[in-house]
Parts: sequence; C-alpha cells; structure tokens
Amino acid sequence: MPATRIPATRIPREEITGLLLAGGRGARMGGVDKGLLDLHGRPLAAHVLQRLDAQVGALLISANRNLEQYAILGARVLRDADAQAFAGPLAGIASGLRACATPWLLSVPCDAPRLPADLASRLGAAALADGRRAAVACAAGRLQPVFALLRSDLLDSLQRYLEAGGRKVESWLDDVGYVRVPFEDPGCFDNINLPQQLQALRGGPDPRA
Repeated sequence: MPATRIPATRIPREEITGLLLAGGRGARMGGVDKGLLDLHGRPLAAHVLQRLDAQVGALLISANRNLEQYAILGARVLRDADAQAFAGPLAGIASGLRACATPWLLSVPCDAPRLPADLASRLGAAALADGRRAAVACAAGRLQPVFALLRSDLLDSLQRYLEAGGRKVESWLDDVGYVRVPFEDPGCFDNINLPQQLQALRGGPDPRA
C-alpha cells in the first residue's frame, strides 16, 4: 500500500525569490527616486531589503534609473522591458517573474520599511491551503496588491495582460485568482507617497530596531 502523501503547509524560504519594486516615477514626491531617499542614514530601499532578505532565498530589484546605486545594495537589478515608459508595478513584476529561478516570487514596494516579518510565511501558507498560484496581503479590509506572493509560472498570463494594454494590478490578480491574507497591523503596509510621510518616518524609530 503506497504511503499517504501529506500536503505541504509551508513554502521553504529557498523556494521564494524576493522582488523589490523600485521602478516608479515618484510623481507625488516631486519625481525623486523614492527607494534612494535617506532614512536613518541608509536608502529607504535598504531597510525594505533587509526585512525581505530574512524571508526569501534570493533577491531582485526592479528599477528604471540609478541602476548602479541600487546594485550597491547587493541584489541583481532588473529594468522593465520599456524602461522609459514607467509602466507601473506590473511591468516590474513581469521582469521579476522572467528572472525568477525559484517556484515563487514575493513582490514588495521599495517604500514600505515596516513590512511584516512573517509576510512570506503567511502568504505561502495561505496559497498552499487554498490551492492558489497567488496570495495577496490585506489589512483593515483593504487589499495591498503589490505585497503579493506569485507562482513564477504566472509570467505568461501577465505578459498577455500587459500586451493587451492592461496596467492595473488588482485587475490582473482577479483574472488569475488569488487568496486574500489578512494582517492585523495596517501600519506595516504604510508607504511613502508624500514628503510629510517621509518626514514623519524619519522622526520615528529606526525600522531596523
């Protein structure tokens, strides 16, 4: 009699690649490259990468400018297929899926230094339990679509969506189907869109603490 296979309940860290999304225009910040803004003596992106690195087996950075400065942070840097278009986070995710050498890709934005320390494990457990190829964080009833764990075989679907002119992350996620994963602290998904938000963060505790 063959042994009963026990379903996996977690995704090993080494099967997940982390993707830092840093390819936006930063329009509401006056066009600055948000990931390189200073926070407690280091680039904002460095704080995010530190929290992400502890949860994944490999790291990638999606960026469309200042590539050398991002490379200093210690991860492979990718550009969008059309880097001048600044086509939004889905273009960066497509680049990440294309370069991903693991079964799963975890995307996070470059301006959220308080992202949950258990983001990968909780999204992974939910994806496996629900039999989905995508799991997305939510907090206080609000979806956080770029905090997403995605199967790397979703690249073809995303490529078709982009070629058809699609740009909205939530719309594509609806197409492929995903599980929502609630987190209790909405503040862990706070990102920096305005100068006063960055100033408030600078006045608070170091995210490394």
